Amino acid sequence: MNRLLVVSNRLPVTVAKREEKIRYVPSAGGLATGLHSLSKSYQNIWLGWPGIAAERVKKERAGIVHELASRNCRPIFLNQHDLEQYYHGFSNRTIWPLFHYFMQYATYNKNNWDTYKKVNQIFCKEVLQVAQPGDIIWVHDYHLMLLPQYIRNHLPDATIGFFLHIPFPSSEVFRILPCRKEIVKGLLGADLLGFHTYDYAHHFLQTVRRLLGYEHNMTQVSFDNRIIRVDAFPMGIDFNQFHRAAETNSVQREVQKIRKRVGERRVIVSIDRLDYTKGIPERLEAFDYFLDNNPQYREKVTLILVVQNRARQARPRRQRAGRICLARVFPSWRLRRYRQNVTGHRPAFVYQQLRP
Repeated sequence: MNRLLVVSNRLPVTVAKREEKIRYVPSAGGLATGLHSLSKSYQNIWLGWPGIAAERVKKERAGIVHELASRNCRPIFLNQHDLEQYYHGFSNRTIWPLFHYFMQYATYNKNNWDTYKKVNQIFCKEVLQVAQPGDIIWVHDYHLMLLPQYIRNHLPDATIGFFLHIPFPSSEVFRILPCRKEIVKGLLGADLLGFHTYDYAHHFLQTVRRLLGYEHNMTQVSFDNRIIRVDAFPMGIDFNQFHRAAETNSVQREVQKIRKRVGERRVIVSIDRLDYTKGIPERLEAFDYFLDNNPQYREKVTLILVVQNRARQARPRRQRAGRICLARVFPSWRLRRYRQNVTGHRPAFVYQQLRP
């Protein structure tokens, strides 16, 4: 049976160290959630960063490798300097805002770009140590857009797929990147490129034509004596897993806690990461607009806004962020309750509209 090698920035398991003790917790995020069910269908190995800087686990490294191997995971350790420039720098200060059309937030730093290339090479070396003939190598997301071609340079006959979990922008926006050609060529190292929507796939094909001069036939591009397929694959989740979770005791206990506080009110639960691309202020504005125009629902509906901060800021900073966001959106609301453990480690802001 051919193996599936999943390669992403983060492993589905995060290593945490507190008071000199190592803990293993499920990783948050859509990628880990969406691909969780793969372990039931394929013999797979997942390669990625374990969520902690290499300097912090020098003594525990062997034990971490052993424990993660039992979970079909292979950690790729990165030092704090590389994480800062590759992940926080190029990935999240350049690619993330640009690909979401927030060009005003995008910055470019050559040192960050050089480290991005370096880390993609580190991932490549780890893949080469694991890959066997017949394996399917599936690379994920904007952190590793150079990796398909790096692998192809060493394994010309490998089967390589790539899936982008964020939008791919129009060619007019993408061409803002100084390193645009290197990224496109890196992606074209894959045999199959997947995007969430046909628009994103079309944007990529247009970018290939305008930057490199390669035409496409339907969803196929001929590049470097290979045929590369580009298509849309809307990503789903393991529905049964989440459906069954609603019947578990832990979830039912949480439902009862919420019901005890809100009574018979209708409850709207919104879950997202605290990020400017998520439209959280706009969500609050929409709820405010709904209540203004449907007064019969006042005091009959509660909005629970669950947010997760990527940096896991301290609780006071999270609360302050919620208050600032609220004050800027509209002054007729106040933060009624803050809860740290609504769903796992995610905090929640419970907002209430004030009336004269």
